[in-house]
Amino acid sequence: MNITEITPFIGLELTGVGYDDLVRPEVWEQLVEGVRERELVVVRGIELTPLQQIDLASRLGRPVPFVISKYRHPEFEEIMISSNEKKGDKPIGVARVGNFWHQDSSFVAEPAPFTMLHGVNVPSTSGHTKFASAVDVYDRLPEEWKARLADRIGVHTVGKRLRIRPEHVGLSVAEFKALIDVEHPKVEHPLVCKDEYTGREYVYGSREYMDSVAGFDPNENEAFFTLLDGLIQDEERVYTHRWTQNDLVIWKTRTTYHIATEVEPGVGRTVHRVSIEAVDAEVQLVEEEVQ
Repeated sequence: MNITEITPFIGLELTGVGYDDLVRPEVWEQLVEGVRERELVVVRGIELTPLQQIDLASRLGRPVPFVISKYRHPEFEEIMISSNEKKGDKPIGVARVGNFWHQDSSFVAEPAPFTMLHGVNVPSTSGHTKFASAVDVYDRLPEEWKARLADRIGVHTVGKRLRIRPEHVGLSVAEFKALIDVEHPKVEHPLVCKDEYTGREYVYGSREYMDSVAGFDPNENEAFFTLLDGLIQDEERVYTHRWTQNDLVIWKTRTTYHIATEVEPGVGRTVHRVSIEAVDAEVQLVEEEVQ
């Protein structure tokens, strides 16, 4: 097994390992430590069955079934299929997911702390995933902005990215917005947080999953989002993951910004996604003892 640093600011890459290697406690601990310390770990070219992916996810926490059942794996509800491919003229998954910079599920009160993707059918020429560290973004904030954002609250929402469904046809814009507020209430999170493992501060929020910074007027909000966009998207501080077959990618949701780039026309792309929520330490100990 080889472990290399991907960039100075985010990521580790593991090569030369298979499933049987990863389930060895000493190897798995290195992977977990890498995720905690470096936000993101890439395991290159590891063949996994869906059940093996769920098993690995279970070693980090508790895999969570995807909220929309029709996009779940037909046999394993814990796996969401992200795909532009079809089977019998029917989509096998949801296409165009995450094609904007974000931190996973920041619009809910308690986001799952880890995300795991496995590249089932991935092109190397497009459909990349870009990553940036929210810790690195905070470090690069101008000092005056660090002072302005201290103790501020971010108001998060999925409203900017919610897709219109058939049952919404006929609603006015005002009615649709009101419905969003009922079905998906806004949530609040501290704008600057401290990583519970490393103790480092990071920015928690992004333009597409935030309504505003509490207490900022519209001009202040726009200035903040413009600054944040520039820091996140600085190509010198972005890692672009160019997928190869069977890559496994794991990241911390709170401290990792990411975006899926477009897939070129006529090219298929399928990845299996597992969202992993935290497990209470005492509960996990009991489960391990029962097993």
